[in-house]
Amino acid sequence: MQEEDYEILRNEADAEPQRYAEWDQNHQFTRQYAERGHAPYEGPRAQGSTSQSTSYKTADAEPSGNETHEPVVRLSTSSSSSGSSLSSVSSHGQRRLELAEIRTHPQTAPGMHSRRTSQISGTGLYQHPTERNPEAIRRIETHRSQHRGTVGAQAQPSTSRLSSTLSRRRTERPLPPLGAGKPYPPPLPDREEYVVEYDGHDDPLHSQNWSMKKKLCISVILAFDALSATMGSSIFSSAIGPVSRQFGVIEEVGTLGTSFFVFGYAFGPLLWAPLSELYGRRLPILISAFGFAIFSIAVAVGKDLQTVLICRFFAGLFGSCPLAVVAAVFADIYSNELRGLAIAVFSAMVFMGPLLAPFIGGFITSSSLGWRWTEYISSFMGFVSLLLLLFFMEETYPPVILMSKAKELRRRTKNWGIHAKQEEIEVDFKELIVRNVSRPMRLLFTEPIVLLLTIYMSFIYGLLYLFLTAYALVFQGKYGWSPGIAGLAYFGMVAGELICFGIVFFDNARYAKKLAANNNIPVPEWRLPIAMVGSPLFAAGLFWFGWTGYTGHVPWIVPVLSGLFTGFGIFSIFLSLLNYLVDSYLMFAASAIAANTFMRSLFGGIFPLFATYMFDGMGIQWASTLLGCVALILAPSPFLFYKFGRRIRAKSNFAPAPDIEQDKRKDEESRGKSDGGDGGGGGGGGEEEEDGEGTPNGNGTQKVIEKKEE
Repeated sequence: MQEEDYEILRNEADAEPQRYAEWDQNHQFTRQYAERGHAPYEGPRAQGSTSQSTSYKTADAEPSGNETHEPVVRLSTSSSSSGSSLSSVSSHGQRRLELAEIRTHPQTAPGMHSRRTSQISGTGLYQHPTERNPEAIRRIETHRSQHRGTVGAQAQPSTSRLSSTLSRRRTERPLPPLGAGKPYPPPLPDREEYVVEYDGHDDPLHSQNWSMKKKLCISVILAFDALSATMGSSIFSSAIGPVSRQFGVIEEVGTLGTSFFVFGYAFGPLLWAPLSELYGRRLPILISAFGFAIFSIAVAVGKDLQTVLICRFFAGLFGSCPLAVVAAVFADIYSNELRGLAIAVFSAMVFMGPLLAPFIGGFITSSSLGWRWTEYISSFMGFVSLLLLLFFMEETYPPVILMSKAKELRRRTKNWGIHAKQEEIEVDFKELIVRNVSRPMRLLFTEPIVLLLTIYMSFIYGLLYLFLTAYALVFQGKYGWSPGIAGLAYFGMVAGELICFGIVFFDNARYAKKLAANNNIPVPEWRLPIAMVGSPLFAAGLFWFGWTGYTGHVPWIVPVLSGLFTGFGIFSIFLSLLNYLVDSYLMFAASAIAANTFMRSLFGGIFPLFATYMFDGMGIQWASTLLGCVALILAPSPFLFYKFGRRIRAKSNFAPAPDIEQDKRKDEESRGKSDGGDGGGGGGGGEEEEDGEGTPNGNGTQKVIEKKEE
């Protein structure tokens, strides 16, 4: 529906029964409705002394206990007489008649629980009494928001449905016959009644309700998949020299083998992120694991440089899927209390992979195996990931899980109308490009949070791949180590990352307590303190590395230990800011991560290309000083967002900001209690809050999302 449709409903939300009676003054349409067998008509019933309303009974079920069924109003246009009647109604009445077609209270079917409509205007969200649980309501409304944001989820008509219908009714042309002597069928029920949902907040079908053993199994497999892809990005760095000599090019051209792979990281998420929102997480992860393994073999058997470089790009394109989707999978299966810890494991794999691969590749290229075996190792890891995912990975995206449930219900009940909300999506390629592929770019260039944090994270990520060159220049060039031994120097950075991971792990309990005290609503700024520690340490580590390693006379352990600061800084900054993006954008997190991955992958591919020239031209110590100064300039970013992030999110067009909405509701409630403490009109507000079962106004998050989308 368009905004004007919602406005009509809002204006009529509190109408008196007499106002509704004006829609069908002669009770003609209600009789026709009863004759169709939908509900027996009982005629008008007095309401007080001045108003009347129409009462209905459900055809197949009687009310039980103290439950009462709300009246259901439907129009029938199943006869020529009804068509002529429609033409005789005034234009004012036509607007009311159209509203009558919109079912606001569904019937209770036999054997089913009664339902209640969400208090949120215009959402059309129906909830079982078991779904009064705030967590269940949050999940359903999050899924509906995801659905509305998915390509093909809803048509974009040029005019309002109400406007077009009313315009059609203004014409006096009678309806054409249905044909073959058939009478007009009754109006179809509201589509929302046939949409399957989860059976409460503890439904075992929902991925967050799976056993911890099952979640850990999937998490380990996905972590290994991410490790395989990230190791594949840097394992080629040890083969740059042999590849350059074999194909007769300078080493800077050979470095393109690493850069092209990381460029694939930049463009891959633009494909995988929307694909995961359309068809679920499992399909793109399986396709990407297969593609990564195949193109890694293609690199290993490549007969010329162009084949090697092109296949490296496509290996990176397929290998980028875990970077874009695994964090979303963890958001699917883990609650807010554990999601940060799960993403910490994912981040460790993302950053430890490029640091573990060089020493493996160094020993391989120094042996009789040759550089091609670096790619064979990557392909073997890719095929192992594919087999594990194929047998143990289940779909985790809740809207897609409901498709299986709907399929089973259709098969067993023979009711073709039962469906999942995700099945209403009709993919249009143009809309896919405009909305889903362009959304990450719109987030990147219109959202200050995404843009500024992405710039900082891109610089950090670029330095991660620049270290592949810098460490080789120091430990191979200055200390004279072999490629395999020089690769062991990266364990200083690995140790720094593990220290940071340990701090995050033990601090997670404190974060979980704060989250529980805040009604399980995340505050993104709570993620930033660890980055506020890591950002200055990272800059200090750059100075330490450059000024202790440029001569080769300082004991080797000193520049290696600088990795404790740089590793701690890389991991803490990346993890905190990634979690900050996820908590800030929630249902748009996949697009925000895709935008972030796009830019930082460009940096990761470009930095190694000029690293040798910069370190050779400026000197190791001065090149490190320049990078350290840039890191110092960017270091205040976590501090600034910790202080001003809330204000920025409040003005965002995409960030739903449920924490801000909760604080506003609390302020309004406190003011309402102080203003209505002497009685007055305070009673009605209390009843409405009680009906919401602890969720005043239904859910503020959904309102904010709808407001921003409009």
